[in-house]
Amino acid sequence: RSHTREKRYKCKQCGKAFIYFNPFQRHQRNHTGEKPYECKQCGKVYISSTAFQYHVLSHSGAKRYKCKQCGKGFNLPSSIRYHEMTHTGEKPYKCKQCGRAFRSPSHLQTHGRTHTGEKPYECKQCGKVYRYWSGLRIHELTHIGKKIKTYECKECGKTFDNPTSFKKHEGSHRKVKTYECKECGKVFGFSSSLRRHERTHIERPHKCKICGKVFHSPRSFQTHEKSHTREKCYKPHKCKQCGKAFIYFSAFQRCTLERSNM
Repeated sequence: RSHTREKRYKCKQCGKAFIYFNPFQRHQRNHTGEKPYECKQCGKVYISSTAFQYHVLSHSGAKRYKCKQCGKGFNLPSSIRYHEMTHTGEKPYKCKQCGRAFRSPSHLQTHGRTHTGEKPYECKQCGKVYRYWSGLRIHELTHIGKKIKTYECKECGKTFDNPTSFKKHEGSHRKVKTYECKECGKVFGFSSSLRRHERTHIERPHKCKICGKVFHSPRSFQTHEKSHTREKCYKPHKCKQCGKAFIYFSAFQRCTLERSNM
């Protein structure tokens, strides 16, 4: 029945039409970059309430769906299906123009912009347009005098301001994972990822004296310790517009972007 109903809500930016207002509203956020749902525990933001609610579950430690091959757990059935493709190599979504295949329809849609030239994300201050929301976010910081080193993926053109996130993204394009854990057989695209994983099989050496939480890496342990004394600890990232200081750069970014859009 939905195929015969009139699609009343049409996106002015890309022409896509919708029957119902809520899907149309969610789609609009892909162009504006708006992510109204923020996790109070970690600060991560989301476009849709559904994705946000599933993310909140990740903090509870409850992961109902477990991969039979490597044992990794997931909150969503769609997440485990996507993960299982990394074991099988399946990529069911194929680009009609160049034949390149992808694991998800969203990745195919993003790739399609390389053929159409579509750049749906526009800077409200200068009008410059970008293919990805991440590129717009990094650009917006230049308007408040913040210079950030960027990393661009040669495979798909996506940009990052964090080298760790960039390396992890690059690994997602790899067809072969060459680093295997001798303990459980799980495979990784980077030797550094394997080393981090291997620590899960040994005793965690860093224990918090205040709450008893244990950590594999000293860096994670030091960051956690600061959470107990946030009002006293070093906050190196200070917003020039409101004067508020932050421990984490991601929180500083959110503040500066909010102020620049006011």
